[in-house]
Amino acid sequence: MSIEPAARLTQRHIAISATALCIASLALFWPGTAMYDTVAQYRQVLSGVYDDWHPPAMARVWALLAPLGPGAKPMLVLQLGTYWLGLGLIAAALARAGRSRGAAAILAIGLLPPFLGWQGVVLKDAQLAGALLAAVGIIGSWRLARRPLPAAMWVPVALLLTYAVLVRANAVFIVVPMVVTLAPRPTHPFAKLGTGLIAVIVVLGIAPIVNHTLLHAQPSGVEATQALYDIAGIATRAPIGDTTGLTRSEVATVTERGCAKPFFWDPLGDDAHCGTTMARLRALPTATLYVTLASAALHHPIAYAEHRIAHLNSTDRWLVPYDWPSAAPPAASEPNAIGLANPGTGARTWEALAAVVVETPLGWPIAWIVVAVTALAASLARPRNPTCELATALLVSALALEVSFAVLSIASDLRYHLWPMIATALASVLLADRPLPRKLFLVGAGALILVVGSGIAARVMLPRPPQTYAGMLG
Repeated sequence: MSIEPAARLTQRHIAISATALCIASLALFWPGTAMYDTVAQYRQVLSGVYDDWHPPAMARVWALLAPLGPGAKPMLVLQLGTYWLGLGLIAAALARAGRSRGAAAILAIGLLPPFLGWQGVVLKDAQLAGALLAAVGIIGSWRLARRPLPAAMWVPVALLLTYAVLVRANAVFIVVPMVVTLAPRPTHPFAKLGTGLIAVIVVLGIAPIVNHTLLHAQPSGVEATQALYDIAGIATRAPIGDTTGLTRSEVATVTERGCAKPFFWDPLGDDAHCGTTMARLRALPTATLYVTLASAALHHPIAYAEHRIAHLNSTDRWLVPYDWPSAAPPAASEPNAIGLANPGTGARTWEALAAVVVETPLGWPIAWIVVAVTALAASLARPRNPTCELATALLVSALALEVSFAVLSIASDLRYHLWPMIATALASVLLADRPLPRKLFLVGAGALILVVGSGIAARVMLPRPPQTYAGMLG
């Protein structure tokens, strides 16, 4: 069903609304909520000593903005400013095209409690969402008007996308597919796929050089975590043998202590659990560690698949218990003595609302994946036009990141899925100027009902998990 037409909104209305929403959001979440990761990065800003456990681009930008205000305030302004700028530009473009309801819906997306709630947390995921939205907003402002992007606008777009790539290690799976999809050449889908794969490999190779050489971040060993997680997952599921990289006694310890969890890798790095058991492998050179993982996966492909599927189910929040942790944005900052304060009562109320919403299918990445696949099929079935092209790029970026989680993911936090969820919502509005083909609607609706129904059943039947980090560690 189309969401058009409605009483006309002008670009001026949109500009005023987006500005007001940005100011209100800043007032609501001021001075920004700080998680454990936030505290760690701010310590780097204060000390001037950086490492790459968290991509150092955010800490470096924070250091540049620090003279503008203490604590997390400058970064909160940055991420909420870019967030509402991007949404406002897209909404204004739709209003200019006479799609008033679509314009209003774009701004409404920004008010969804989980989206805005996480945007009030000063974190690389919120920085990523803001940078991507601002870049998409600038691009969409011209493309939706069927005009080429002016040369001067390529500079902010390039800066925003570069920051996005550097601020999260896996953002390459968002930015490259989006750029390749929007690029006029190559035109053939397989050529685009090949170009994208090559570009991803190149960016993955360049990013560490930028982090260590240009941003002067010290190596932290973070690149070992994926291999350690997968090796442990294989070893606890594989027949007893010496082909997983772990000795039999190490496998026994990891198994007995329940350290290879679908939810996250953390017990494997915690000395009170299995950190010391994994220390021998962790001391290996990174290349050797990944060769060991490749060998283990080749020797035990079923165990590897079981491990990755179990984790994918966890991070996609499909067949999981009710109150699966790490979904809602925090209502208070991580305790610290470095000046990162708590937001006020309004923020706590908003985050409480977000905590309710994330337990519905709106907080299940798997439900958004079904919507994204359906919307992408609809977009590709239409004649090419700027609206479909932008929607397709958003959906491809969303699904590319979700696909990457099948092999590259070690934790189940909902915030890792924020961009796919936001991008899918935006694309759905862009495509809502005409109804879905009946057959596609029935298939998509049926798949969504199946996913949501089975997800609800799992939440009813499975026991409630621990609600603390220590409890999830085991």
